[in-house]
Amino acid sequence: MLISVVTAVWNRADTVGGAVASVQGQTYREVEHVVQDGGSTDGTVAAVERAADGRTRLVSEPDGGIYDAINRGIGRASGEVIGLMHSDDLFAAPDILERVAAAFEDPAVDAVYGDLDYVAAADTARVIRRWRSRAFTPALLARGWMPPHPTLYLRRRVFEAHGLYDTTYRIAADYDAVLRYFSHPGFRAAYIPRVFVKMRMGGASNASLGRIVLKSREDLRALRRSGIGGAGTLARKNFGKLHQFVARDTATA
Repeated sequence: MLISVVTAVWNRADTVGGAVASVQGQTYREVEHVVQDGGSTDGTVAAVERAADGRTRLVSEPDGGIYDAINRGIGRASGEVIGLMHSDDLFAAPDILERVAAAFEDPAVDAVYGDLDYVAAADTARVIRRWRSRAFTPALLARGWMPPHPTLYLRRRVFEAHGLYDTTYRIAADYDAVLRYFSHPGFRAAYIPRVFVKMRMGGASNASLGRIVLKSREDLRALRRSGIGGAGTLARKNFGKLHQFVARDTATA
């Protein structure tokens, strides 16, 4: 089973080489790394080229933002299973894709996801926030639940049936997509209680008060669009994040 890992990147010369090396360090070998660069001007393309191997597929071209870049990468991917590796992120262990592939051996499984550690930008060994997920049930969506998006792997058929990321969202297209995909009747997701990804702190969604407000507005729009919930669900979603700053290395509710 070929797994495609998509990295959308723009001006991340200082971190993208580590993301590429992290994909190459996986013990599962049936992997292609689709790197979609938005026309970087800081040496990002050169950094990818230095780190690339025969499984790296790099294209650099202008795009309409991160979700457009992700969609372009998915369009170029040839794997049966597709996931993301953000340009600031790293796999938490070399056997993550082995575990993902094993879970997808069940042909009924549409999605696989795990846990996420938020780490200091300058020291990826220092964990600041721990996102421990849980096994999916449809009822969780109305309580504001979503899987850690950087850990999510989907079969190609999910994108073909339900579409790619909606680029009218600037920050919350991942939440909109999760609601669309996971709310479909019969959707099956497998949760692996293992940290998949180390994500550097400082993402776009919480970079400023204005971005936080925009994120909440877009989350609410996605909830109403899906018919799953409204302001109450959004409040539960946001308050549900508080335990991530104190959670230990065990699954939490």
